[in-house]
Amino acid sequence: MNMIAAVDNNWAIGWQNSLLVRIPRDQKQFREITEGKVVVFGRKTLETFPQKQPLKNRVNIILSRDRQYQVKDAVVVYSVEMLLKELKKYDDREVYVAGGASVYEQLLPYCDTAYITKIDYAYQADVYFPRLDKMSEWKLVQESEEQTYFDLTYYFQKYVQKC
Repeated sequence: MNMIAAVDNNWAIGWQNSLLVRIPRDQKQFREITEGKVVVFGRKTLETFPQKQPLKNRVNIILSRDRQYQVKDAVVVYSVEMLLKELKKYDDREVYVAGGASVYEQLLPYCDTAYITKIDYAYQADVYFPRLDKMSEWKLVQESEEQTYFDLTYYFQKYVQKC
């Protein structure tokens, strides 16, 4: 399985249930990588999407503890065990975990690749992605040239879990 996220210098991913910043090229890359694939995320992450709707042209799987929670055009699962059972229907190379923080933490042991947009800035934040650069089992294997969006500098990075 894969993870995909935009993080700042402190590996922060959000503030008050919102993304830290919206960078059009990052959003385009997210769309290009995940279109036609399976995306896994939590309820709070869904609520940050346009009109709070599942992403088009993808299989959307939402992990929520609320057993009454239902979403049109999405599969809702209520535990990691249920999620893993549901994911057996798909090639794990086609599955992308897309947040939020608790979903990333719960699914990190099941992932072997992470696509990170690393933003060279430190935002005020209240949720964080696991710090792959501090984990010996993860290795940065690819980094783009410097990208810019107005006064922001960022890089597209790829981490893999060492075997």
